[in-house]
Amino acid sequence: MTTPPASPHRRRPAWASRNYTLLTAAAVVAGLGNAGALIAAAFAVLDAGGDGTDVGLVAAARTAPLVLFLLIGGAVADRLPRHRVMVAANTLNCLSQAAFAVLVLTGEARLWQMAVLAALGGTGQAFFAPAAEGMVLSSVTGTQASRAFAFFRMGVNGANIGGAALGGALIATVGPGWVLAIDAAAFALAGVLRVFLDVSHVPKRAPSGGLLRDLREGWREVAGRPWLWSIVGQFAVVNAVIAAAESVYGPQVAEDQLGGARPWGIALAGFGVGTVVGGLLMTRWRPRRLLLVGTLCVFPLALPSAALAVPLPLTGLLTVMVLSGIAVEIFGVSWMMALHQEIPEDKFSRVSAYDWFGSVAMLPVATALAGPAENLVGRDTALWGCSALVVLLTAVVLAVPDVRRLERRGRPFQEAPVDVAAEEPAGAAGSSKQTS
Repeated sequence: MTTPPASPHRRRPAWASRNYTLLTAAAVVAGLGNAGALIAAAFAVLDAGGDGTDVGLVAAARTAPLVLFLLIGGAVADRLPRHRVMVAANTLNCLSQAAFAVLVLTGEARLWQMAVLAALGGTGQAFFAPAAEGMVLSSVTGTQASRAFAFFRMGVNGANIGGAALGGALIATVGPGWVLAIDAAAFALAGVLRVFLDVSHVPKRAPSGGLLRDLREGWREVAGRPWLWSIVGQFAVVNAVIAAAESVYGPQVAEDQLGGARPWGIALAGFGVGTVVGGLLMTRWRPRRLLLVGTLCVFPLALPSAALAVPLPLTGLLTVMVLSGIAVEIFGVSWMMALHQEIPEDKFSRVSAYDWFGSVAMLPVATALAGPAENLVGRDTALWGCSALVVLLTAVVLAVPDVRRLERRGRPFQEAPVDVAAEEPAGAAGSSKQTS
């Protein structure tokens, strides 16, 4: 049986299936709401009489359950229909943000209440993220997968940039409570879109031997692939030191030597622009050695910390941030393509959970130690140390033979015949780390 030809009046590209369109639209909607809500939560704490420490506590309350439940979320997403896990997580996020908004709008918000609601949001994200990544990866077919990944990531990155800008403007005009309410509505709409995902082509899950066994199987998938565990380990540290540099040292350098918050905001916007440019590049470029190219593009991530250590003037810092944004998108698309190609479909979410866990587990530690490290060795030395760690770990990963040798193939891991009658007419799409 052959796949029916695409309609000559079809408005979507041939590789953009119905599922891809729904997943992308839902991710963009949620990203627009969530990017502003993260800022709104901080201002809600301050408006309620809190200080910087209280803002940090609420942020930590969201991060802790994310780290704690990620691996469980990955196992659950490989046991249950992934779209149902995504919708359930969206529902939890919608309800928690709606409650947060009501408390802020009525002036009744207390620190412990905001921390509890933030923790519920983090729990939802822990279950959503592996399911979402697995769902998008499993919907990709054909040779245009990398292009689909690139467009998906461009949509998510663009939504995050626009959502942060819009959220900041709305906080200034109508207050953080309404921004939180908008985020709750965005989660509701995203959940509705995901209800309509077509999962008829996804193979039924075989009965498993329990949650712990599922986690062990996921770990074996990671541990058995040197390219996978080496890069996950690399980014556990790389993400942590970049977060410390950008969230702790960057604002201080901007305040002391660049002229304040405005130039720092421009620099961060430059990074966002770079991610969009990188995404556009990856819609056309299909490097043969995926991980070699991707890992080489991790080296430029050392540049922002070095630029802050010098420090470069705003024009130099902005150039560096744009370049690092381009580089991180080249890596991101290459990484998602490698996962799609090499990992069995029924283990996508568990492997994604270990990837996410590596990405976020060290963030609280790094941000907590950034201040003591600055006091011990000085800010400039700490920033140079961040750059050195990025360069050193990237060089170590390049020494892994599988990283240098892994090549793009015409077909992903799943070589078994596919029931084309159950597929969309022209294939599907791609993913990235995304908000729920």
